[in-house]
Amino acid sequence: MNKFSRALRHLTTTRYSGKKAFPCATLTAVQKAIAAGESVHRAEIRLIVEPSLEFSAIVAGLSSRARAHELFSQYRIWDTEENCGILIYIDLADHQVEIVADRGISRVIPQHHWHAVCKTMTSGFAKGEYHDSVIAGIQQLNAALQEHFPENGAQANQLSNKPILL
Repeated sequence: MNKFSRALRHLTTTRYSGKKAFPCATLTAVQKAIAAGESVHRAEIRLIVEPSLEFSAIVAGLSSRARAHELFSQYRIWDTEENCGILIYIDLADHQVEIVADRGISRVIPQHHWHAVCKTMTSGFAKGEYHDSVIAGIQQLNAALQEHFPENGAQANQLSNKPILL
């Protein structure tokens, strides 16, 4: 993809676009889906939606994956007791979903699980089905986490379940 078309896409994808794709009802449903999953597994999930990147990031060629890693660090998703933090990053302008898993999770769950979750979401997003697709992706992620990291007693919620719309 050329830089000009990518820059144009980011310039025309506004915060309003993010609110339209992820209205309050969807963000609330996401928060509930994350909480439901965390009641049956030990991982900690954060979801961040970014409508567009800043122009300087586009000119510098910052990828969605690199931005996801920046946010993983910035929001301290790595800072969990079992190194079990997971970021689901949605870049609306680039139509990308990235999952960054902390080392405790990535050692156990193969990369193809993350690709399948991303595909579930992006396939639905392409049809304009943001609500149903993001919930389906979170449920798919929760199922894999429950299998590999089942809940083993009371544990404190270490990361907020509330999604972030930048």
